[in-house]
Amino acid sequence: SPPEEVEDASEPIKRDRSHLENTLKLNEEKPADDVSGVLQRLRKIYHSSIKPLEHSYRYNELRQHEITDGEITSKPMVLFLGPWSVGKSSMINYLLGLDNTPYQLYTGAEPTTSEFTVIMHGPKLKTIEGIVMAADSARSFSPLEKFGQNFLEKLIGIEVPHKLLERVTFVDTPGIIENRKQQERGYPFNDVCQWFIDRADLIFVVFDPTKLDVGLELEMLFRQLKGRESQIRIILNKADSLATQELMRVYGALFWSLAPLINVTEPPRVYVSSFWPHDYHPDTHRDLFLKEEISLLEDLNQVIENRMENKIAFIRQHAIRVRIHALLVDRYLQTYKDKMTFFSDGELVFRDIVEDPDRFYIFKSILAKTNVSKFDLPNREAYKDFFGINPITSFKLLSQQCSYMGGCFLEKIEKAITRELPDLLGSLGLGKKPNVLSCDVTGCGETPKNRYRKP
Repeated sequence: SPPEEVEDASEPIKRDRSHLENTLKLNEEKPADDVSGVLQRLRKIYHSSIKPLEHSYRYNELRQHEITDGEITSKPMVLFLGPWSVGKSSMINYLLGLDNTPYQLYTGAEPTTSEFTVIMHGPKLKTIEGIVMAADSARSFSPLEKFGQNFLEKLIGIEVPHKLLERVTFVDTPGIIENRKQQERGYPFNDVCQWFIDRADLIFVVFDPTKLDVGLELEMLFRQLKGRESQIRIILNKADSLATQELMRVYGALFWSLAPLINVTEPPRVYVSSFWPHDYHPDTHRDLFLKEEISLLEDLNQVIENRMENKIAFIRQHAIRVRIHALLVDRYLQTYKDKMTFFSDGELVFRDIVEDPDRFYIFKSILAKTNVSKFDLPNREAYKDFFGINPITSFKLLSQQCSYMGGCFLEKIEKAITRELPDLLGSLGLGKKPNVLSCDVTGCGETPKNRYRKP
């Protein structure tokens, strides 16, 4: 029977878990690869080369994303999203073998998860209140404070002594309920989802055969997932509750519903299986479901093994955005200074520029003079709001952001993007010891390519 139905007195047969342990390498006693040297170097690059420019041009007010030390050192994060009662919590229980233990997440037919639940590693079972998680700056959740006390009451952490959680953190989310108004949740649900989406290394969007109707909240969610397509995996759960022909129909219907929402040339990977501890229903495609499950576990393993590469690529991407933002603010400021005369009204002059930046070639000039992709340019509208809060006169030109000892902010961030971060990535691939990181010393040849950047 599906997970929600009450089990009868005869205990259902449990599934063999050996493929879980083998694929996720849970029994291997090998020491975790020492990445502390790489992390330290990454932190140093971020603090010395990226953060000064970020602060100087108040980037966090544009994107609301400042990277904390906790985030640099955090483990990969796997996010579970989807309608209510599709089996997200059951799936986490199954992956971690928590069923019938005091640790298990509560599951059931009605919407049961009303909190954002972070399942992480700890020496013994412990529940942590959201208010405590947000107050601890060593954890990567301190920025969540900005969503307010109502939200923190809906955030909960569970520490579990499990081998898999030494290498990854799971986040279970409240199910999407289509006919509910946002306000009823009492906190900005979409903004909180966006915060987790921005930081997730892998996003499982879970459906079950009975909940394929796409409503407004799900549409909104897929809009928020734009640009993160490579992290998304769609899961059609509880597949063993259907006969083959019906399963084929449901699989087609799922693609049909999602096609308008996921605007990419390559369809996302869909896994069809039944992720819970009980054995597959008889007369269903056990072999197919098991293969699909193993593929999904391999995907998860890949994310764990590539966590350092992903982290470096993520910081580099962040640096590219900060640099573009700084170039734009510099350009707005330069245009403002050029247009100002002794008799001009500063506010009127600047309002002209902000209202129609294209008349002054602000965005075009950034594309023309630097290796900037037009797809990385922020939204023009965002700068109206940005300058509404931060007057243009409160910024300095890039050419003035230099010091005799520290060098120039722009040069430092460019060096981080083109040399330091790619070199750090290269040092991982070359099996070197993390403490010998300089290509000047080791002569690593050409700058390594970042496999994670889309061509």
